[in-house]
Amino acid sequence: MEGFQFTTAYQVRISDINYGNHVANSAVLNFFQDARIRYLKQLGNFSELDIGGCGIILPEANVKYRAEMFLADELEIGVRVTEMGRSSVTMSYRIERNGELTAEGTTALIAFDYTARKARRLPQPFKQAINALEELE
Repeated sequence: MEGFQFTTAYQVRISDINYGNHVANSAVLNFFQDARIRYLKQLGNFSELDIGGCGIILPEANVKYRAEMFLADELEIGVRVTEMGRSSVTMSYRIERNGELTAEGTTALIAFDYTARKARRLPQPFKQAINALEELE
């Protein structure tokens, strides 16, 4: 998938389908999360709860639906970091079925200390891992 250093496969399950017999709106955000979790693990064995001393929290998500997706569709999901600030990153996602764009979107993620219940700066090892993969700097 052009422009994405990381992609992962996903097969649409019955729990992803709504009454219209296609993928539910809410399921696409779950697809993004599943792919993001895999991206973080590949990046350096990070997780949403631990990116090197803190976790991440998601204050904003954007999804653009481009084509219906159906039960048992074999999807490819691309994930990349497109922006990085002092305490936040923006991730972009692209979902394809057989090379056809079906959905795309972004999420804003903020480094978050779940013990102190407040935002904090991105840990340096996490930033370095992103830069090594994405070549942002």
